[in-house]
Amino acid sequence: MHDAPGAGGEGPRKLVIRNIGMILSGRLEQPILDGDCVVCDGARIAAVGREGDLDTADATTVIDAMGTTLCPGLIDSHVHPVVGDYTPRQNQLGWIDSTLNGGVTTMISAGEVHMPGRPKDIAGLKAMAIFAQRAFANFRPAGVKVLAGAPVIEHGMEEADFAEMAAAGVTLLGEVGLGSVKDGPTAKRMVDWARRHGMQSTIHTGGPSIPGSGLIGADIVLEAGTDVVGHINGGHSALPDDQIVCICEGCRAGLEIVHNGNERAALLALNTAREMGDLGRVILGTDGPAGSGVQPLGILRMVAMLSALGNLPAEQAFCLATGNTARVRKLDCGIIEPGRAADFVFLDQAQHSGGASMLESVALGNLPGVGMTVIDGVVTGGRSRNTPPAGRVPVRVRG
Repeated sequence: MHDAPGAGGEGPRKLVIRNIGMILSGRLEQPILDGDCVVCDGARIAAVGREGDLDTADATTVIDAMGTTLCPGLIDSHVHPVVGDYTPRQNQLGWIDSTLNGGVTTMISAGEVHMPGRPKDIAGLKAMAIFAQRAFANFRPAGVKVLAGAPVIEHGMEEADFAEMAAAGVTLLGEVGLGSVKDGPTAKRMVDWARRHGMQSTIHTGGPSIPGSGLIGADIVLEAGTDVVGHINGGHSALPDDQIVCICEGCRAGLEIVHNGNERAALLALNTAREMGDLGRVILGTDGPAGSGVQPLGILRMVAMLSALGNLPAEQAFCLATGNTARVRKLDCGIIEPGRAADFVFLDQAQHSGGASMLESVALGNLPGVGMTVIDGVVTGGRSRNTPPAGRVPVRVRG
């Protein structure tokens, strides 16, 4: 089903996507672009616009979008990978491949905490973080970009430990609060060390997720000062409403809403951010695979739920799962514009669903159908085996 990125032989690659019905940009300020064609040079977007105005000659791959919607590849801001495409948490193989079938082309680790026998000593946790970063940098399950190597901080760590991991290529911290550090002052000190060395941080928010974890309330979240408020709607148990509002109003961090959380609290966070004029801080994740299992359609389900129940135009809801996350997470994907990574998902209205268009159908709470995925300018998947069947699917006519 999948072609590895870079497939197709040696030499320059040029991808032309023509006959696009709609282009979703990923940007809240202009969620729909004027155009019907995208040209990619290798792994990057080269041009976006009308086919007659673009250089489409000498393409090595041509995709006829067949009037479907071109969207940036979806980004899952919160996953817990372990090794390859296997999750011991659910004893399941192929969960990342399955998620690609939900339109997700990039995943961000919030900690490899499901590793059996996860080391909690400082030498061990550093080694595991470096291993995970290296392993997923060298191997893309089903072509999906998995940004991993996210150590869970423990008491006794010093700034030199963060400097060592950063020098080795580690750029993330796992959820603060999943390890022994659960107090604000210690968390803030370590988060500051991590930031000083270029590592982005997130924090567990809400009640315990599994036996052994603990409550992280608004006071600790605000004092720790992480870059992302992980699952502000709980994973699973959400904080009381006043604490969720307090967090939204009391920091400038990314506000992450997850599928593996409280849906009512998700709507509260969305509405609070919108009332503050801060919708750009809202990003989406699944928090899988966890107790709720593997969630291959989790991001699409969050987009549809927030649009339908949060009264958010569907084209803006898709931005939460693409451009917003890219901006908060400092990624080069998630937005369709020249220079960005050529990561796309082709969407169309699911067969026999309500609404006059794909966006109207999503706004009614329906999932769209995924017809194809592209990562770094290379086709990585065709018609999804997990979404409802799309009314139309793109066709690869060359390459």
